[in-house]
Amino acid sequence: MLRSRERNKLINAVVYFASNTAHCGKIKLIKLLYLLDFEHFRQTGRSVTGLDYSAWKLGPVPAAFFQEWEQWQPDFEAAIAIQPERVYDYDLLKVVPRVDFDDSNFTPRELSLMQQLAERFRDEYSKPLVSFTHAEKGPWAKIWDSGRGFNAHIPYALAIPDTDEHADIVREFADEQASTRALLGTIN
Repeated sequence: MLRSRERNKLINAVVYFASNTAHCGKIKLIKLLYLLDFEHFRQTGRSVTGLDYSAWKLGPVPAAFFQEWEQWQPDFEAAIAIQPERVYDYDLLKVVPRVDFDDSNFTPRELSLMQQLAERFRDEYSKPLVSFTHAEKGPWAKIWDSGRGFNAHIPYALAIPDTDEHADIVREFADEQASTRALLGTIN
């Protein structure tokens, strides 16, 4: 089965966060992926995983990944398992790696960002991450807009503040990358 580089990176980012944080359930994992993707886009003009995020009440959600959680594709199923973990008075469905993390498709910047996020949120449950993504007044908040933007796509370009001196360059690069991906998609 052929897998795209982005798919490999997504799977390995999940393996990384599951291996390097405690209590890594669905919500925590989704928040970590969002923070990774949008921060990397802010810095470089491209996401790490290629996920598309939508504005939901509890924050940004990569809907396709969220749906896949219910029925993993074989590549994900080979890489991770979901197991219950007792947390206080409820069971958390925790991600458990079945394979070792493979860093071969990641850049040094991507690896550094994953490490920073894992260290910052290592022992946190999902609630502090929900609060963090809501409080940042970032891309999700701009689209959510008190519920008016429910389920709307969150453009990565919102990760780049207008005050950033390199905003225009990063956005131009991102547009070029998107055009190239679209062109390649029509060739396949």
